Amino acid sequence: MSHVGRAAHKRDKPARLPPSRTFFAARTEKPLPLARFVVGPASPYADSQSATQPHTTRRGPPPGRATKERDGAATTAAQRRARISISPLPRARGRSSLAQSARPAADAMPPALAQLQDLRERISDSLRPWSRSAQFWVRAADIYTSYKVCQLRAGFVKDEEEREAMWEQQHELGAQKMYSLCSELGGLFLKAAQILGKPDLAPMAWVKRLVTLCDRAPATPYDVVRDVVEKQFGKNFDDIFEFFDVEPVGSASIAQVHWARLKFSKTDVAVKVQHPGAEHLMMVDIRNMQAMALFLQKYDINFDLFSATKEMEKQICYEFDFVREARAMERIREFLRATNKKPPVMVPRVIPGMVSREVLVMEFIKGTPIMNLGSEMAKRGIDPGGKIAAMAKQKILSDLTLAYGQMILKDGFFHADPHPGNILICKDTEVALLDYGQVKEMPEDLRLAYANLVVAMADDDLLRAEEGFRELGIKTRTIADNKLEELFQLSLRMFDTRLPPGVTVMSPFADDSSLTKIGVESFPEELFSVLRTIQLLRGLTVGMGLTFSCAQQWRPIAEEALLKAGRLRASKPKQKRSFLGRLFW
Repeated sequence: MSHVGRAAHKRDKPARLPPSRTFFAARTEKPLPLARFVVGPASPYADSQSATQPHTTRRGPPPGRATKERDGAATTAAQRRARISISPLPRARGRSSLAQSARPAADAMPPALAQLQDLRERISDSLRPWSRSAQFWVRAADIYTSYKVCQLRAGFVKDEEEREAMWEQQHELGAQKMYSLCSELGGLFLKAAQILGKPDLAPMAWVKRLVTLCDRAPATPYDVVRDVVEKQFGKNFDDIFEFFDVEPVGSASIAQVHWARLKFSKTDVAVKVQHPGAEHLMMVDIRNMQAMALFLQKYDINFDLFSATKEMEKQICYEFDFVREARAMERIREFLRATNKKPPVMVPRVIPGMVSREVLVMEFIKGTPIMNLGSEMAKRGIDPGGKIAAMAKQKILSDLTLAYGQMILKDGFFHADPHPGNILICKDTEVALLDYGQVKEMPEDLRLAYANLVVAMADDDLLRAEEGFRELGIKTRTIADNKLEELFQLSLRMFDTRLPPGVTVMSPFADDSSLTKIGVESFPEELFSVLRTIQLLRGLTVGMGLTFSCAQQWRPIAEEALLKAGRLRASKPKQKRSFLGRLFW
């Protein structure tokens, strides 16, 4: 889910923001005990009339209006009227037109008919997991078999260009089918789309389709949101908020976010509310994915996919506890502040006393989602492919990866979900890192083993890389003759953001892939969050058109960690070793 934004605007002269997604969160003067926030696409507030005329019956939307394109259509007048201002209006007027029209019909329903309706809903709810599983397997089997058929047909085609054309056509078809699966089933499959839609991993046809799925989950009705907030905080909704937008600014698989203004502090905030019933369906999805992982690793992929899904299951359970998430955010925010004069990324804070297991009220930060950076530069007259843009992108990526290097190698506790929807670019190319539902704490021995591997990758040290693999507990099955070289290439593909020269897509399942030549039989569950983080960072690197090695940047941090643990002599850090030194150390 996603994004917060911070802005200072004069109340009598609200600024008009570009129609890209914009994210908000309110600043407070003192540090807060807990923190967590995620938002999605921009609010549909801005229109030519409301941007220039003062509000009378309403207290007005928060400063920094933005427009939101919903499936390519402009915001309708009915959607704009859905804005509410709680204080000056009666409660009934705060609901959307749909809620207002539906409730009287339900109230007027005869008791017998109401009981029948309730029974039908209960039966439907009990059958939903079975229906969902059936839909998944039918669609997944269709995608899988279409690729196997294409693989078989391509084997009989000698002309390389003809084979490429066949695969391009298949990728287009597969991308459309996967898009339909993820968008229509939602839930965990939206998260899967974030991983599969990486430009360095998937075909471009998949990337173009799946990248559009951020924050596209169905929204929970406003009346349900209101009831959840009142139940979690034990207060009347009208006593908490002066202004509340019934239209969510973003809705993802676990929760949705609404734009609001607090009554007691007049602070513009974002309110994140968990979808009721989402946790149960997520568990159904993860069981299906685990079964699919067992099938794929048995017949097609030389990698321990099942352990990856087990780690995913643990992380998903954590994401439904917003209190845990808030504590994680505060820990990371304080660590980055203590480690740097100026933290490389901004971390939002929670409003004191307004966090529960299912609801979070967060500050806002204004900025542009990193996926919209190129178009935003073009709007400002900057060539997205020019030198100025390249320098800005390099700084953004450097700041982001520096924060991750410090979190992983110095503290061992890190944000484990850096997909583009969770990264916001603010004023002066500052980076805001959002959504701390997925965090991971590495055991000390694993942290130091990974630090050793980072140094090996930065130094192109094949023997040390093999040592690092063993120390991390990664068990491999050697198929290639040149084991050391292939193992080193595998370490780069898994744990570094750089690509080999001339390579733009690194499919781990290609015939010439190191993963094919050296099968991974066992992979520690605790390490999957690191692997996923690196893969997502590489996707950002490729998407920006940059060549960047996080191992090179993290080398001094890794050596410092090893030195503090007594595994490196003081004279060793930051020094390149000779060939003999590499061979015998």
